[in-house]
Amino acid sequence: MFSYCAYDFSFLHFGTSSEVLDHLSASDSALVGRRHLCSIPATTVSDIAASSVVLSCKIADGVSIGEDSLIYDSNISSGSQIGSQSIVVGMNVPKDSDNMAGNSIKFMLPDRHCLWEVPLVGCIERVIVFCGIHDNPKNPLRKDGTFCGKPWEKVMHDLGIEENDLWSSSSSQEKCLWNAKLFPILSYFEMLRVGMWLMGLSDGKNLHYLPLWRNSPRISLEELHRSIDFSKMCTGSSNHQADLAAGVAKACINYGMLGRDLSQLCEEILQKETSGVEICKDFLALCPKLIEQNSKILPKSRAYQVQVDLLRACREETKAYQLEHEVWASIADETASAVRYGFGAHLLESSGSKSTLAFRNNNHVGSMDKPFCQQTVKVELQVRVDFVGGWSDTPPWSLERAGCVLNMAVSLEGSLPIGTIVETTNSNGVLIIDDSGKELYIKELTSIAPPFDGDDPFRLVKSALLVTEIIHENILVSNGLRIRTWANVPRGSGLGTSSILAAAVVKGLLQIIGGDDSNENVARLVLVLEQLMGTGGGWQDQIGGLYPGIKFTTSYPGIPLRLQVFPLVASSQPISKLQERLLVVFTGQVRLAHQVLQKVVLRYLRRDNLLVSSIKRLTELAKIGREALMNCDVDKLGEIMLEAWRLHQELDPYCSNEYVDKLFAFADPYCSGYKLVGAGGGGGGFALLLAKNATCAKELRSMLGKNPEFDSVIYNWTIY
Repeated sequence: MFSYCAYDFSFLHFGTSSEVLDHLSASDSALVGRRHLCSIPATTVSDIAASSVVLSCKIADGVSIGEDSLIYDSNISSGSQIGSQSIVVGMNVPKDSDNMAGNSIKFMLPDRHCLWEVPLVGCIERVIVFCGIHDNPKNPLRKDGTFCGKPWEKVMHDLGIEENDLWSSSSSQEKCLWNAKLFPILSYFEMLRVGMWLMGLSDGKNLHYLPLWRNSPRISLEELHRSIDFSKMCTGSSNHQADLAAGVAKACINYGMLGRDLSQLCEEILQKETSGVEICKDFLALCPKLIEQNSKILPKSRAYQVQVDLLRACREETKAYQLEHEVWASIADETASAVRYGFGAHLLESSGSKSTLAFRNNNHVGSMDKPFCQQTVKVELQVRVDFVGGWSDTPPWSLERAGCVLNMAVSLEGSLPIGTIVETTNSNGVLIIDDSGKELYIKELTSIAPPFDGDDPFRLVKSALLVTEIIHENILVSNGLRIRTWANVPRGSGLGTSSILAAAVVKGLLQIIGGDDSNENVARLVLVLEQLMGTGGGWQDQIGGLYPGIKFTTSYPGIPLRLQVFPLVASSQPISKLQERLLVVFTGQVRLAHQVLQKVVLRYLRRDNLLVSSIKRLTELAKIGREALMNCDVDKLGEIMLEAWRLHQELDPYCSNEYVDKLFAFADPYCSGYKLVGAGGGGGGFALLLAKNATCAKELRSMLGKNPEFDSVIYNWTIY
């Protein structure tokens, strides 16, 4: 999506009415949302064409709306009939019961007509305005001029109207629809009746309507556009949309599963300055009952997020901030439960309690409460570069919907850059040493408990000790551990460094204690570890580092969460093409994905429609990318990378920056595709540049090396 701010415009033309309808019904009309913020009756009590677009409207029972019509910001009462290819804006047709007894009216709008209602300055009644969809207001009376799709001569003949009824004989203006005094200012129902008469729907009953119209104060389109009460119009529209939003929100809470974006609905409701907050408070009071009724099927994280949004709408920011911690704790708990049934129950408790169920599930051979025996385990892993599908691996999406990711394990500069050495010691406690030389000795392992400080450099290893259950199972009774870690890539690179390092540590610990160190088990444990750390990552990074080569990975929600890794069994041709054409470039800037991920997760918990559709598309692209590589179509992979990059920018508008934009613009003539790896976020980390061919790759490598504007490093890489 793009926005553009234009200054010093005196007029902006978005297209004629017919062009708007053509756009909505064109070949790409599948992209058009045909219902939004609406109250629409069941199909058994109304006749609303599927191709019609109804936005911000309340439609009563017994209403008919024809094909390809647009109805916006309106209340349409029972019995109204709106033809095909028509536009209705701002109409508020009351119920028949509101009219005088014996004077009921069935309103009808013919095919291919426009109808709108506007308030005028100094006028109590709103004026109803109408014309044909193809009428050109500036066409002269005697040269193709029409009203309601008919030539003026026929209109005046059929209705008995004289030319001087519409235009002053003393005026020097050219006579046309724009300056015709057509539209009467009467009571609402009189305007509706006279309007249908003017549109030719009165069955020849002119005797009453003609004098009524002729004797009424009337206004032309020209005069109307100078007299619209824009403040009143905007206030009325805001209140109308707030009422609709309140109805949708109430139905969502009372009858549904909170599947709507309540934060967006609250923004609409709060447009009612006097009562908006009170309405939100009423909804907040309904939440406990809803959560109790749906506790078996409604995720706690979603329920808590709805309450956070409602608290903010009620101006209770402090309570909302406090409840946010419950949102993230719930995601961690749901992730732990999904990874292995019964596993997550004690992760957030103190380390003093013991869970024999969890002990059995982790398949430990035995504790280390036995005579000291020196053990040393070294685990080295590759980094991953992702082509497409990221975000679909992240909880809570991956706990509720299928995820698909296409990525590749690579070594950099001929070595595996991430690793750990875990060794036993004959003294109690755990000594942790990182690659910067920092050390931490933990004597009392029961002191390790979440939540961890975001600035704690050792929280990754602490979380690994928790998820491997070394602490809860009291495995370290008379022995200790020395754990050294390293990652020879920049922090915040986008290569999945944190998760892959976590995978290395978890794998090393499980090997030390004789646990299940299979890649699948390690990958799922790291998924829990990320939630305990508070970084909230998904499964694609550890899958990318643990499994060699190019792979397509899917996850299926359930208990337990199922991961399936499909190595791409392809000929050597696509691999050799990738090695010739793919540049792995460090942009020189680093970022941490944590804040980006939090924003995306919150948007998902709110059921942001754009975000949900974007991640769905990323999973589709991952499947298409798999087929492309299986068919040796590397150019298609480039197209997929470009679309994935655009989708990442929709998910997080700040995932790029000026430097990255310049880099991609510079590389574009040489490339079939490019993107940042990982989540993005500030434009840091590594970028993938897929050149059009081997020659373009060599030229681009040379040009980047010579251009002083780009302080980038191109890494030599190998599929591992």
